[in-house]
Amino acid sequence: MASLLSAVRDLGRLREIVAVLARHGFGELLGRTGLASLAPSGTTGKDGAELPWQVRVRLVIQELGPSFIKLGQIASTRADLMPTELVFELKKLQDDVPPVSFESIKKEIESSLATTLDELYVHFDEKPLATASIGQVHRARLRAQFDDPETSESGEPLPKEEREVVVKVQRPGVKATIERDLELLHILAGIIERSIEEAQIYDPVGLVEQFDRSITAELDFNTEAQNGERFARNFVGYPGIAFPKVYRLASGKRVLTIEFFDGKKVYAAVEGGCSGPQIAKQAVGIVVKMIFEDGFFHADPHPGNIIILGTTKVPVIGMIDLGMVGRLSPEMRDKTIRLMVAAVRNDPRALADALYSIGRPTKKIDMPAYRAEVAVLSEKYLGRPLKEIEVSALISDLVNGAIKYGLEVPTDFLMVGKALMTIEGIGKELDPDLDVMTEARPYFIDLLQKRYSPEEIGKDLLRGLERFAGVAHDLPLHLQEVLDDIRMGRLQIQTVETQAAPVLDRFGRRVFSAMIVGSLNLTAGLALIAAAFASDRWKTFAWIAGLLFFLACSMWTMHVGKDWFKAWWAKGRKR
Repeated sequence: MASLLSAVRDLGRLREIVAVLARHGFGELLGRTGLASLAPSGTTGKDGAELPWQVRVRLVIQELGPSFIKLGQIASTRADLMPTELVFELKKLQDDVPPVSFESIKKEIESSLATTLDELYVHFDEKPLATASIGQVHRARLRAQFDDPETSESGEPLPKEEREVVVKVQRPGVKATIERDLELLHILAGIIERSIEEAQIYDPVGLVEQFDRSITAELDFNTEAQNGERFARNFVGYPGIAFPKVYRLASGKRVLTIEFFDGKKVYAAVEGGCSGPQIAKQAVGIVVKMIFEDGFFHADPHPGNIIILGTTKVPVIGMIDLGMVGRLSPEMRDKTIRLMVAAVRNDPRALADALYSIGRPTKKIDMPAYRAEVAVLSEKYLGRPLKEIEVSALISDLVNGAIKYGLEVPTDFLMVGKALMTIEGIGKELDPDLDVMTEARPYFIDLLQKRYSPEEIGKDLLRGLERFAGVAHDLPLHLQEVLDDIRMGRLQIQTVETQAAPVLDRFGRRVFSAMIVGSLNLTAGLALIAAAFASDRWKTFAWIAGLLFFLACSMWTMHVGKDWFKAWWAKGRKR
């Protein structure tokens, strides 16, 4: 323990974490991890222990600040790992933090972009639009010279204009705070996993690693800018969706200047006359395209990140706060589409097989029992009309069933589940009769038609041929290495002696014979190729090839076929 404490650079912060845990009644946890000695005297009792444990966990996280709040928000998406009652409590966590002073924000912008605030913006609103644990958002008017150059359809440059923008600024010092907390979180996760056996099922080390990747990406606003530009490219020509333009000349790692969306939040727009069912249907189509066609999706599409633009008859969904995204590889997209299509078709066997292909077995799986579990879930959900199926509950139960039988579900798929659950929750609030599965069905069918079109199948065949050609190209080299090992006496074959020596001797002879037969066949094949290209001596090469094939067949008959014939004869005599 002493060596651990000496390795911690910020012992004061560790003592603060321990004190908060002790104050909220987690003294037993501290005792089992060996950290109780760091708690101030009089705080290791059971103060606050009368509250449910999950409530106390939330209170601890809120008191410890931005890093832990972000960690709690990520943990709330891991319904596969966290107990249901804890997930419900962690969903209450909000980035409710006091605003940073305008002077601090001004200093942060000017140091990050190496220019003065007045040179960047005609006007900058000192009162923030929103505050969060990492960034603070202000409204401003960008000067024309910082408007990124654009061209018309004819290729002529468009005149630069002043633009209404929002400016997201990183809270001063938050990067150092988060990096310090990350170091402590990695240490604490390791201690908990080693000291408390029952905590291992929650994978504390893996959860902190996921959090580390997520929050490190959020600390660089260039990443969010790149995400926004990629979303805009993916949805070119797609109606009913908008992403804010990024003004690169006024953006950096700690400052992000983007287009201001003059619209309303979702529920305010519906109250103003927009059609809730129309918005819900559009949102389902957008998220399905992001996930299953593009493999690049908004991982946190909650109502605060959606702004409704345009008229009440033709609403346009504007998506903001694009720092947290999910990605699916083409292979994972195909597997996830097969899962959803199996659900739409009410095919329990296909559903079980699709989920199995998505997961990673951590132990030998009892496949009959696993398929029976999925079949029970199918009866629970898929036997009903599509409009009565809750995607969120279906995915949650499928994931829990997979984990129960030893399937580890990838984080990417869990993020897909979270995005679908969030959009379904919003959609059901806007339109209680929303049928998510029916709305998504045409998209899945279209994606399947594209995936298995002759053109795509041709591409798959071409990739397969390329891999086969690579193997064929490397085969002579590998055979040469084997022959060199035989010549130098380096080839070793290890076997487990489970039967008598004659059996091992027969096995050795078969291996040797197989190598000789393979070499003869390969050489005969090369002779045939030479015969095809040598018009003047093709007969010679053909005779050589025939002789080699004859020798290969003779060798197989002598050393392999003989044993097979004996076994067949003995079996016939028993009859």
